[in-house]
Amino acid sequence: MISRQNQALDAGATSARGWAPPCEHLDGLVPVTLQSACCRGCQAGDDRRATLLTCLTCGWVACSDGSPNQHAKTHYEETGHPLAAPVAPGPRWRWCYAHQRLV
Repeated sequence: MISRQNQALDAGATSARGWAPPCEHLDGLVPVTLQSACCRGCQAGDDRRATLLTCLTCGWVACSDGSPNQHAKTHYEETGHPLAAPVAPGPRWRWCYAHQRLV
């Protein structure tokens, strides 16, 4: 009999210990050029307090899920480009929209 934890791991879920399988979307990732310095979907100034993310597939810059407009998520839904990272300097992290987790 297969345990529930093994079933969850086989399904790609995060275990109780925080382990998750590697994200295959990182394979072949190449540097991109930012397409702008502000959210391409917001009106001028609407993204001032939002974290800006860049699409790691095409360089599109959009406001994060913490903003009212959530243009980075919309970009993923329209294009299928799964990875985004913050534009601002500081700690580097990447978000995978397909897996709904940091990678």
